[in-house]
Amino acid sequence: LYLLFLLAAVAASRDPAASFPALSEIFALAALPLAVLSVRGERQTRRLVDLLLLAATVFALHGLGQYFFGYGDIDRRIRGPFSHYMTFSGVLLVVDLLLVAQLVRPTPRREEDHPCWRVLAHPLFRWTALAAINLALLGSLTRGAWVAVAVAFTGLVLARAPRLLAAYLPAAALLLLLAPVPWVARALSIVDVGDSSNYDRLCMAAAGAQMIAEQPLLGIGPDQVKRLYPLYRHPTAPRFRVPHLHNSFLQLAAERGLLSLVAFGALLAVPVAVAWRGLRAAERAGGGPADLHLGVMAAVLGFAVAGLFENNWGDVEVQRVLLVVLAMPFCLAGEDGDERS
Repeated sequence: LYLLFLLAAVAASRDPAASFPALSEIFALAALPLAVLSVRGERQTRRLVDLLLLAATVFALHGLGQYFFGYGDIDRRIRGPFSHYMTFSGVLLVVDLLLVAQLVRPTPRREEDHPCWRVLAHPLFRWTALAAINLALLGSLTRGAWVAVAVAFTGLVLARAPRLLAAYLPAAALLLLLAPVPWVARALSIVDVGDSSNYDRLCMAAAGAQMIAEQPLLGIGPDQVKRLYPLYRHPTAPRFRVPHLHNSFLQLAAERGLLSLVAFGALLAVPVAVAWRGLRAAERAGGGPADLHLGVMAAVLGFAVAGLFENNWGDVEVQRVLLVVLAMPFCLAGEDGDERS
């Protein structure tokens, strides 16, 4: 349905020729069925997560290393090997929540026969990865990712250990005392409506609402927000032009209409529902990949929260990582080749 509505939005666009390149998203979306077809069972899914974790750790260390080359302030944020700091934080966010879920809900795994897989499964590597990834997320100064991690982690705490909520206030106070001043100032600016970036997002939301009101079903056309934004811009908006609306849901509805937004919501919700059933089944059975199912739910929640502040679905690197995560509940439902043999 998502692809059908994409085709319809291109055909109904105010400038179909300019919207036509958006069909390249079809190739990015192929990551989901390819993952389902190529990864089967718990063992292979765990190895897939291990590889994602290894890659994210390398990215995080790359980003942290950029502090030695003049990066780190608001004008030169660390970005790892990516071209933009939001791509960097978006990829780290999704993988970070997969890892956090595994640590919150530890599940015994089959002993690996290859030393490389044993290293990746070792607790020392996983805790080192957790520290590196979260330090890099903090250093990226990406507020949307911070909020997303906080919301998803709170969801995990509510699900597994509600009593830990009592530690939130002293933990926040300790973080404020120990964190660098730029990080603290950046965090406090989240709720500052007078902040130029925050106000600009409100203006973009108002413009997006007008676009949706004019073309509610199929939108104004893929890749048309950037071109037509000046026509809808609020008079007091700080910027005359913007690349996107800094909100994945608003961007999708404005460009492709509410039909695409509903299909996108289902694309996120159905795997989460399958993961929820898998989690309940694993807990009833007293074993199984409960941590992987929990990780899918946490990662999708974090992605959705971050999508309220940035167009992370429109970032192809983040999108592909998320699509692999969305495939995981169906991969876990497959039969592992080693078990078949």
